[in-house]
Amino acid sequence: MKIIRSPQAMTPWSEHLRREGVIIGFVPTMGALHDGHRALIRTARRQCDALVVSIFVNPAQFSPTEDLATYPRPIAKDRALCRAEGVDVCFEPNTTAMYPNGFQTQVTVPGIAKRWEGESRPHHFCGVATVVTKLFGMVRPHVSLFGQKDYQQAALVQQLVRDLNLGVSIQIRPTVRERDGLAMSSRNMYLSPAERRIAPMFYQALGAGRQAIEGGTTDGESVQEIMRGMIADEPSIHIDYLAVCDPRTLEPLRSIEQQAALLGAIRIGSVRLIDNVVVKAGRKKGFRRPAR
Repeated sequence: MKIIRSPQAMTPWSEHLRREGVIIGFVPTMGALHDGHRALIRTARRQCDALVVSIFVNPAQFSPTEDLATYPRPIAKDRALCRAEGVDVCFEPNTTAMYPNGFQTQVTVPGIAKRWEGESRPHHFCGVATVVTKLFGMVRPHVSLFGQKDYQQAALVQQLVRDLNLGVSIQIRPTVRERDGLAMSSRNMYLSPAERRIAPMFYQALGAGRQAIEGGTTDGESVQEIMRGMIADEPSIHIDYLAVCDPRTLEPLRSIEQQAALLGAIRIGSVRLIDNVVVKAGRKKGFRRPAR
C-alpha cells in the first residue's frame, strides 16, 4: 500500500491511472476506522480497479466547542486496516496542505444544510462540502462511497455532485451496526460502560417510529411523539432532535405518503450520537392528525 501525503503527488497518480482506463474508487474518512468503514472499503474494492482511502481530520467542520483536539487519530491501526483490505493508496494530507496560507474559498449547499445537523452545528456542512470538493479534485475518483449513518451529509454530497457536475458516482451504503443496534461510530469509544448500555435506546426509538409508519401512521408529529416517548424518561439522554422528513429534501413531513427519513441526534453525557432509518409508508389505516 502506498502512502501519499501531498495533494501535488495524489493527483498525478490518479490521472495516470485514468489515462490507462483504470476505475478509481474513493472512501473519504477522518480516520479512527471501524467495521462501518471496512464495509465501505470492501464494497469499493469489489467494484473498482484501484482504491484510495483518505484519512484527514477536517478542522473546518468542527466548531470551537467540539472535540477536534481529542478526536481519535490511531493512524497505525488505520493503515493496518487499509493494508489488510487491499487499499492501494492511503491519502494522508495535513491541514497546511489542505488549507494553505491565503485559502479563502468555501462551498455551501444551503438548502439541505439549513436544518437538523445544520442548526445544531452551523459551520459543519460548509466544512464538509468544502473538503469533499477539494478531495474529489485531488483524488479524481470515478466512484466514492459514503455511509448512510451520516444521512444528511450523504444527501448534501449527492446534491453537491449534481449541482457542480463533479463527475463522481456517489454510492450510499447501509449503516453498519453493533449487535444491539447501535450505529458504529468513532465516537462510541467515548461512552462509559453505563452510557454504552443505554445507547441502543436511540435506535430503538427510531425503530418505534418505523413500526408506527409501517403500521399505517401517516402523521409526522405523531411519529415524532412516539420516538421521543421511547427515550424521554431516560435522564442520561438529551434529545437534540428527532425528525420525520422527506428523504430527498430533508424538509419536515407533516403527512407521510410514501417514504420518510427518521433522523435523530442525542447526547449521552458528553458524547453526541446521530442515527437514522428510512421507511416506506404502510398500507394499514393509522392515525392521521386532522387538518388545521
